[in-house]
Amino acid sequence: MNTKQTNEMLPKTSDFLPLHGTDYVELYVGNAKQAAHYYKTAFGFQSLAYAGPETGVKDRVSYVLVQNKMRLMLTTPLHSDSPIAEHHKKHGDGVKVLALMVDDAYDAHEQTTKRGGVSCLAPKTLSDANGEVRMSGIKTYGEVEHLFIERKNYNGVFMPGFVEWKSVYNPEPTGLLYVDHCVGNVDWNQMNPWVSFYENVMGFKNILSFDDNDISTEYSALMSKVMSNGNGYVKFPINEPAEGKRKSQVEEYLEFYEGEGVQHVAIATLDIVSTVKQLMARGVEFLKVPNSYYDDLLDRVGPIEEDIEPLKELGILVDRDDEGYLLQLFTKPVEDRPTMFYEIIQRKGAKSFGKGNFKALFEAIEREQANRGNL
Repeated sequence: MNTKQTNEMLPKTSDFLPLHGTDYVELYVGNAKQAAHYYKTAFGFQSLAYAGPETGVKDRVSYVLVQNKMRLMLTTPLHSDSPIAEHHKKHGDGVKVLALMVDDAYDAHEQTTKRGGVSCLAPKTLSDANGEVRMSGIKTYGEVEHLFIERKNYNGVFMPGFVEWKSVYNPEPTGLLYVDHCVGNVDWNQMNPWVSFYENVMGFKNILSFDDNDISTEYSALMSKVMSNGNGYVKFPINEPAEGKRKSQVEEYLEFYEGEGVQHVAIATLDIVSTVKQLMARGVEFLKVPNSYYDDLLDRVGPIEEDIEPLKELGILVDRDDEGYLLQLFTKPVEDRPTMFYEIIQRKGAKSFGKGNFKALFEAIEREQANRGNL
């Protein structure tokens, strides 16, 4: 099956789970204080909120950072017998929660669990002098959870249990706007079951499919399906390995993460050249494609507004679909295990995910795998 739009093949249903975007992404990390410093320094996030022993939380600390509409929570356990510690021991730093904005967190829980979702957080209400936040949650692939966050009646800095985190160290933001999409890596033959989960439990649609003819190199391959909610604000591509001569990037992830999980978070920007220049100047490392990628770029993607030379200098990739084009670049893994990374993406009308860049991108990933001895 080649790349294709599949919306028309699915029955029309009412949106029983209205989503307004990503509320926050929570990572379990080994040292939240130091990780927060990294995300502020390297990515330009700003201090927002804190929870820990000083706020009555005895088993963990959490730092919340923000840049425009993207919130990032970094959480570390305070004791070795904590479930958070067990999670970090197994997986290393990685995404635990993809929190989604809803109008009614209680109804979101009811709608998803009655359709087969497994609850990880029964509906509850947190309140303080600034109002209330209602929340609930269900499990998804690996140990990742979706929390449903309803904050329309809350005026505080983040949510009850958190206090404002003030810092004298506040590097300038880098132009990151919001979560464009989050990609999950699942095990062999698990992509279609999780596609069914998102269709049946959360009312998503499979809007794009890629098979091993689309996403392959000389050595490795993978398959992917893109799941989207009704308004397109929340998109979750799901990858699984495919047979190849050597170990694919998904297999490497599954080996070192020791299970299924979030492979990368894509963050939108309105000026990818400016954003990437700033990120590189702050030490963020990116994958690099050969300069020959740019020799026939305009022949492949047609006219673009950007000058080629800055794109070539920075290694930014370009692809076009029927609705426009996009520019994208991928970081190297941001922790020692070769697992999670970030994508920086600027959309100029395009709704797709850069199919034309897959071969060059995955060959760049394979060069990194080879350097690690994992190809």
